[in-house]
Amino acid sequence: MADAGVPAERARAVAETGRLDSAALDGRLKCSAEPFVARGIAKDWPLVRAGVEAGGKGARDYLVRHARDRSFEVNVGQPGQGGRLFYDDGMEMNFRMGRATLADIFAGIDANEDKPDAPVIYLSSLEMKDYFEGLDAANRIDLGDRRTRDSIWIGTRTCIAAHNDQPDNLAVCAVGRRRFTLFPPECFADLYLGPLENTPAGRAVSMVDLGAPDFDRYPRFRNALASAQVAELEPGDALFIPSMWYHHVDALDPFNVLVNYWWRETPPFLGDAEQAMLHAILAIRDLPEAARARWKALFDHYVFSGGADARPHLPEGKRGILDPLDGESASRLRAFLLRMLSR
Repeated sequence: MADAGVPAERARAVAETGRLDSAALDGRLKCSAEPFVARGIAKDWPLVRAGVEAGGKGARDYLVRHARDRSFEVNVGQPGQGGRLFYDDGMEMNFRMGRATLADIFAGIDANEDKPDAPVIYLSSLEMKDYFEGLDAANRIDLGDRRTRDSIWIGTRTCIAAHNDQPDNLAVCAVGRRRFTLFPPECFADLYLGPLENTPAGRAVSMVDLGAPDFDRYPRFRNALASAQVAELEPGDALFIPSMWYHHVDALDPFNVLVNYWWRETPPFLGDAEQAMLHAILAIRDLPEAARARWKALFDHYVFSGGADARPHLPEGKRGILDPLDGESASRLRAFLLRMLSR
């Protein structure tokens, strides 16, 4: 392995703001194409105060008081993995999934907290309203009229490989410290992404170990590092991650909690672009080269150009889905696709 160790400390720091009120945050979110850190935006949250004043145990007690009476999905990793939730040598997951009450899960964290070989215990992307009563109302960022999916991430020290998400994301560090290493969307080829359908958590992840990159095996990863930005978050800080930006996430303390808000700026009636890509793999990728070239030209004409040249010769009002989509035409197209796929 050449040049072991990641020069993340030399990466450019993510731009920062001071504490923003809701109007200033809304304006910054609307105009930002790159990540930014909003310091102290959630410092008055009861959850943040519980962790600052009483440590991890105080934060866990606060969360248990709000937990619904139901089982929680939890990931448990093996000791000695450095908190890395990833693949094993056989490309299976190096952690197992289970269910338990939140109190029982936290009892496991309590029992292992001071052990150097403690297993990773991680609850990922739980919808707050489904798993907690009143937690979201008491600990919330005002994001105006955005329709958000509000999730909470709870666990011990973890290391999550670089991946991206389609929605915009405001990630709030509530308990413990977190380090985000971010890469622009155009770095995807330099991150050496893993399988699309066999993933640790539903998203393709970088196969490069950020803590010890093998540049002989992954030489283009140097290009990704040259574009990287790093954000170190304290409790109460928030990070805006724009749509499709890749982010590697290290939870640094014995107990950590993150709350995040996802939303889309695109109209809700539009389809899922990643599903379209997967279907294109099924239908087009393995065709002969000449056939792929013909389909590429059609995609450019109808899709990637915006479709402006595909409709002027047709009468207005009779262009169907060749006109820009609205809720009604998108619904008709979706119904047509479902009929075609069911044949």
